[in-house]
Order: sequence, then C-alpha cells, then structure tokens
Amino acid sequence: MRLTTRTNLAARTLMFCAVNDEQLVRTSDIADRCNASANHVARVVQQLQAEGYLETLRGRTGGIRLAKPANRISIGAVFRIFETEIPFAECFDEVRNTCPLASTCRLRSYVVRALEAFYHELDMVTLEDLVRGNCGLIDLLAMRPDLPGSCSVQSSSG
Repeated sequence: MRLTTRTNLAARTLMFCAVNDEQLVRTSDIADRCNASANHVARVVQQLQAEGYLETLRGRTGGIRLAKPANRISIGAVFRIFETEIPFAECFDEVRNTCPLASTCRLRSYVVRALEAFYHELDMVTLEDLVRGNCGLIDLLAMRPDLPGSCSVQSSSG
C-alpha cells in the first residue's frame, strides 16, 4: 500500500498549520518547508478548505490556518478524503472493473477488512497527536521558532 502524494501533502499541510497555529501561513511557505510544488499545495489547501479543515483569508495580509482545533482533526478522516478517490484495486472500481475473477475472488473481502483496520487505527490519531511535543517537527516547520514555548527555546534553556 502506498499513500498518494496528495494525502501525504494534506498531512504535511495540516501539520504545518498546527505548528504555526498562532499565525496565518501561506501556501508558498508550506511548499518551501515541505519540499512540494506550490501548485500541488494550493490544490490540497483548496480541498482541505472545502472539507472544513482549513480557513482561507484572501488579500495581501491573508493566508490559511486551521478551521478547527488540532485535537478535533482525525487523521483517518483526512486520509479518507484523499485516498477514496482512487480505488485500491481494480475490483474496487464498480465502473471500470474488468477482472474476470471479481465474482468468485475471496481476496477482495480480506483487503476490505485490512483497509478498515488501517483506517480504524488512523481514526484514533488526531493532528494534535502528531505535533504536540514533537520538537523535531516543530523545529523544522515553525515559522517563528523564537516564540515562547517553542522547542528551540525550551531545549536551550533546559
């Protein structure tokens, strides 16, 4: 199994916004720090905004931020948004399925159970779980590492 680039970018975008929760961020900042195309980030941001995860503010002083607290953002729910657009296997696509084994194959039911277990695990993970206390991530993504309470400040004073 492999996550799509858009799913990976959605997770990076949300983590970036969570780390920089006190300020508006720009898609170009996310693209730079997350080694991604600004165009791809913009498309992911648009979908996350449409689904209610991000708030966008237009204009010269605009940007994006989380639309709800990080502890209320389920990683499983976010992954489902981006992963369910592409069928896991041909037999999961009711329109384009040409597999001659589809009517008798038992593998599909096992794959369905495995996918349900995968999403069940991710449903228990929130965005806050990914960023809270993750000093390495905070040091990589923080736009203002000098903010009080940042890992850089804590590690140098402790």
